[in-house]
Amino acid sequence: MPILTLSEGNLEARISTSGGTVLGFWLLQNEKRTALLREAKDDTATALQSGCYPLVPFGNRVKGNKFTFVGEEFKLEPNTDWDPHYLHGEGWLSTWNIVDTSPRAVTLRFSHRSNDTPYVYEAEQKFCLEKGGLTLSMSVTNKGEHALPFGLGWHPYFPMTPETTLLAPAERFWTELDGWLPGEAAEIPGDLDFRQPRKLPHRWVNNGFENWSGYAQITWPERNIRLTLKADSLFRHAFIFVSDTTFDPDFQRDYFCFEPMSHLADGHHQKSLGDLQVLHPGETLSGEIGLRPELIG
Repeated sequence: MPILTLSEGNLEARISTSGGTVLGFWLLQNEKRTALLREAKDDTATALQSGCYPLVPFGNRVKGNKFTFVGEEFKLEPNTDWDPHYLHGEGWLSTWNIVDTSPRAVTLRFSHRSNDTPYVYEAEQKFCLEKGGLTLSMSVTNKGEHALPFGLGWHPYFPMTPETTLLAPAERFWTELDGWLPGEAAEIPGDLDFRQPRKLPHRWVNNGFENWSGYAQITWPERNIRLTLKADSLFRHAFIFVSDTTFDPDFQRDYFCFEPMSHLADGHHQKSLGDLQVLHPGETLSGEIGLRPELIG
């Protein structure tokens, strides 16, 4: 599996064609390397062990693994051995091909067609170190014969220290039901109200946030570093995940996930498709996010 190292100034990133993942993103200070995304343990890391992976042709789960669109029912099949749902699409489980590469950027692409899903599509990602940060761009093109609702997102894992804070303004949050499915929209609980910088709570968190501003800041006071995440207008929603030892026995409260998404989880069953975008054959959906570190203190 090819691994590509990108370098620009005091930044470095490693990209894997396996899952189209980011294995690491670092700020270099003299001889010190500070991880801005969770570091993969080695180059054989899966998407779930990486620093970031793509969500395409949409993110999260669909209740019952089926949905009705324009009067036709479509079914999905589970794509992992630990979750009964079709989860996060195929991008994170597929091998991507290198389209273009340079010392600062790489473009990856993969195509999908399978009887396990009605989605037939081509996806492309570009990773570029520029302007003091890492820009991630992604597109998906409907290569099938029918219009379907599509979405995009990323699943970054950020280091979590005892003093880490998150700023991520949103309007509402979604409760969680059994099976890791979304429940209903509700007021944001106090310990998850990130309209002001706040530490992550010491409990399980697996919730969607509606009408996210597209702006987030992660601050590591012990490291004197802040990371700003800016997303374009496509990414109106976000998902926050904090694991626990029941789900992951090896969890040491050393990471959390803040996932920019173009749509709500289980959008196929939501009003207005939860902001999933209907793509007719040949149409493309695209968006990008940027990660910019800065020294503070």
